[in-house]
Amino acid sequence: MTTLIKSAKIIDPSSPFHNSVKDILISDGIITEISDTIDTKENYTIVNLDNLHVSSGWFDTSTCLGEPGYEERETIDNGLTVAAKSGFTRIAVHPNTQPITDSKSAVEYLIHKATNKAVTLHPIGALTQKSEGKEMAELYDMQQSGAIAFGDYKKPILNDNLLKIALLYAQNFNGLVFSYPKNKSIAGEGVAHEGVNATRLGLKGIPALAEEIQIARDLFLLEYTGGKLHIPTISTKKSVQLIQEAKQKGLNVSCSVAVHNLLLTDEKLEGFDARVKVNPPLRTEEDTKALLDGVKNGTIDSITSDHNPIDIEDKKVEFSIAKDGTIGLETVFGALTKVLDINTIVKCLTVNPKHIFGIENSTIEVNAKAEITLFTTDTETIFDETQILSTSKNSIFIGEKLKGKAYGIYANQQLILNN
Repeated sequence: MTTLIKSAKIIDPSSPFHNSVKDILISDGIITEISDTIDTKENYTIVNLDNLHVSSGWFDTSTCLGEPGYEERETIDNGLTVAAKSGFTRIAVHPNTQPITDSKSAVEYLIHKATNKAVTLHPIGALTQKSEGKEMAELYDMQQSGAIAFGDYKKPILNDNLLKIALLYAQNFNGLVFSYPKNKSIAGEGVAHEGVNATRLGLKGIPALAEEIQIARDLFLLEYTGGKLHIPTISTKKSVQLIQEAKQKGLNVSCSVAVHNLLLTDEKLEGFDARVKVNPPLRTEEDTKALLDGVKNGTIDSITSDHNPIDIEDKKVEFSIAKDGTIGLETVFGALTKVLDINTIVKCLTVNPKHIFGIENSTIEVNAKAEITLFTTDTETIFDETQILSTSKNSIFIGEKLKGKAYGIYANQQLILNN
């Protein structure tokens, strides 16, 4: 198959064509020509879209797909289609399935289910058996089968010694350990950020301290053990400061932030809409500003959708008993353009996360493998349920104005575009 992408602005600092508008010719998955104008031929698939921009393929480091066990929330097949139409050529998938992805066979199942898809699925193996936080899972075997990191989704490692041993053990095979930043004793039964809004609405609060004290512990352990630690979806100003200081010490720590924690605050609690119930919770304007600064100065390495489909029976209920989580793949780019420049967005969706997880980043140049995201920065829309591609509809961004959108991807010799 030969695909000709017409008049695309290339956003790729590693490419000699960065910031220039070019035609791109792809044959059998390889970029064969990049020129001002390439003549069309009858057998070419032509991509000619308004205000077209392209970058190397986006990678989301924190997604959940229901399968196996919760197919009513999202199947692997539909989840990968959603990712492709949202601009992602790769996604890392958490182990919160049934059964938990805590073995070689479970990792291989996920990879097999995603075979021959445009989007590459990278399993994250559970750090502990059944994600129960008691005994370490088969980390080495899972990595040999294709797991790219290890963590128990949204579950903190309560046992200090277990995390210490995991960090030491994973160094034998250059493994990446996740540690979710939440001290359960301090968080208690909280359902929202502990502050004025939660108090006014009568909601039990989760103090920022619950996140920060856990990060401080994790960083002390990392300094002792060495190894590689990833702290997912931080949400507070102090968390940014702690990780910045750790990086300045030379510790091998990385972190991510969820898109919604960059843009939205606990003001959204008004109305008790369970779609805004997420973990970590939406926090204050001071926190969102610090998180944005952390992205801009490089303290925060990557931005994630933290895509977590939840069925309606667990979301459209009383706020305090609703499950945490929001879908987010469809809204990542349109939300980020409201607060960040295009080069920073692309960096935090491509080079940075791929470096953390040991994935080679594709470059848009002649003779390179084509793994490309196509998008526009122009369109403006109010996001509503009709625009949701996921099976579940629990989007925190319903009703929000978005700017720009993903057109789709070219990856694994497949062109996937939004209709």
